[in-house]
Amino acid sequence: MRPPFPLKEIALQSGLSLATVDRALHGRRHVAKATGLRIEAAIAELERQYQEVQIGGRRLVIDVVMETPQRFSNAVRAAFEAELPGMRPASLSARFHVAETMAERDLLAILTRIRRRGSHGVVLKVPSTPAIAEMAGDLMASGIPVVTFVTDLPLPVRQGYVGMDNRVAGSTAAYLLARMAGTADGKVLVTLSSARFSGEEERERGFLDALQRDAPQLGAVTISEGFGVDRTTEQLVKAALAADADIRAVYSIGGGNRAILRAFAEDKRRIDVFAAHDLDADNRALLAEGQLTFVIHHDLRQDARSACQMVMAHHRMLPRDFRIAPSRVAIATPHEVHPA
Repeated sequence: MRPPFPLKEIALQSGLSLATVDRALHGRRHVAKATGLRIEAAIAELERQYQEVQIGGRRLVIDVVMETPQRFSNAVRAAFEAELPGMRPASLSARFHVAETMAERDLLAILTRIRRRGSHGVVLKVPSTPAIAEMAGDLMASGIPVVTFVTDLPLPVRQGYVGMDNRVAGSTAAYLLARMAGTADGKVLVTLSSARFSGEEERERGFLDALQRDAPQLGAVTISEGFGVDRTTEQLVKAALAADADIRAVYSIGGGNRAILRAFAEDKRRIDVFAAHDLDADNRALLAEGQLTFVIHHDLRQDARSACQMVMAHHRMLPRDFRIAPSRVAIATPHEVHPA
């Protein structure tokens, strides 16, 4: 049977090699069932795209690569899936490559495959390491635009950054927390998922600088490398509480907030102010329950839209003077959210 679309398009949409797609569609042996399902899904998505643009506009496929807790990757995926159908003048679809933790070699392997296979653009939320920055530069050199998402890489190796100003976000958290915590002495537990993410380091710097200025009576204790995963985050928090009796507030940059709350509860310690990031499903529920004091967030749908527009701008599908609006820092309190 003749394939309904060019094999190259099916391969690009499915994320499989051209040889694998050819073998599967021509009924040859050694094709896994999962591979066949991926090809069927790719063909269905191409049919949707063709119908939507009436066989007209250009179709772009982007790759979204993220090392992040699942609760955040779910929110980001939902944002992209909500925005992609309305993007114009192109018809866009996205392939997602996500995991809660990935070794650097695994991230590099994913990016290498994307470069070899081809992509119209890559959106990255990954650690800022020299090897990953070099690979991002290789993608750019090969004509694949790189857009950093929430956390950044050095300017020369990416086309642009989408997300809020992380230093401003940290300063905002300190400003609010200082006024809510009162004048008593104490310490704030600052939790990072990993110091390898430049965005988290920027939030921490902004927070510590503003806290020293706005609330000199409050010190800070930083923990890191819990990766936003509950088990490892809880262990780190318990160790910090055992070592310091003065901790009475939390600024959670890296997530794992239910684990943080459990660690404080088991140690029978009170949290006077709990500031967190991102309105994912967990944080919405914790806010509604009054477990979090406030959450700093930004519009993920705007970020998804901006990332796609950067890719389209690279492909000269938008005016030359097109500019991306930065994400605004927003604050959510228990009074304005309900559980997702």
